[in-house]
Amino acid sequence: MSRRYKNLFIMLKKCILKHKKITICIFVIMLIFFNSAKKWIDRRNAMLEMYEPIIVEFPLRGEWLSPNTPGTKVPSHGTNQLGTRYAYDFIQVDWNRIGTPAYRVGVMQYLFSGVKLSDYYCWGQEVYSPCDGIVVGAEDGYAENEKTNLLADMSNAYKNAHYFDPEKDDIQSVAGNYVIIKYSENVYAALCHLQTGSIQVSVGQMIKKGEVIGRVGHSGNSFAPHLHFQLMDSSDISVANGVPCAFEQYEIFRDNEWQIIENGIPTDKDRIRFW
Repeated sequence: MSRRYKNLFIMLKKCILKHKKITICIFVIMLIFFNSAKKWIDRRNAMLEMYEPIIVEFPLRGEWLSPNTPGTKVPSHGTNQLGTRYAYDFIQVDWNRIGTPAYRVGVMQYLFSGVKLSDYYCWGQEVYSPCDGIVVGAEDGYAENEKTNLLADMSNAYKNAHYFDPEKDDIQSVAGNYVIIKYSENVYAALCHLQTGSIQVSVGQMIKKGEVIGRVGHSGNSFAPHLHFQLMDSSDISVANGVPCAFEQYEIFRDNEWQIIENGIPTDKDRIRFW
């Protein structure tokens, strides 16, 4: 320890000893405050999970996998920020290849030279409105990276997860190109990371369940082309809380056959199909 920091430590120790009672009181008050804050957050999250999930239509067509889903863990993305507590990510994979990759090329190319977006199974797939409602947010024009690369994408994801500041940073740096639909009072659907130039709706437009709104892309804080979907209690992603969500009907492949699931929440192992 340097002389400077040693002297500072000695002064701090003397101050604590001199004002022992005051220091203990401050410490106890801080402990009570943080404990109360944690209990309040836990109660709020528990109350949210007491509610029945909002039922919407599956926003994609074909076969899909959800590597991040509230059917496996909550919060599904490891945080409650940006309304992501009950969010889903959807990708398409090759179920017949070892490791069920999401791209057509070999894993070595992904690790070292990168994969073109067009080599991903889901890139460019149509995205559909999960509900009737009104479009309250639609942002396009955010550029996608031409390729995915393990190190670059991990670095980008880490930076946005740990250093994003909603008061300073553009929400598109995280959400990319997105559409937000008001489903009902305090329930909004967000569909993010859409393909640049693919959004087919505009703010103020009334929309019906099943209408095409855009295409799956790789914009914003995206590890690979995928659809990020969530329900939330505000049209402003930066301050929203997540809202539980389930899908009114889809199929999963189980025991060598397709089985219909109603009002379900898929897990990260489910092979999902919806037409």
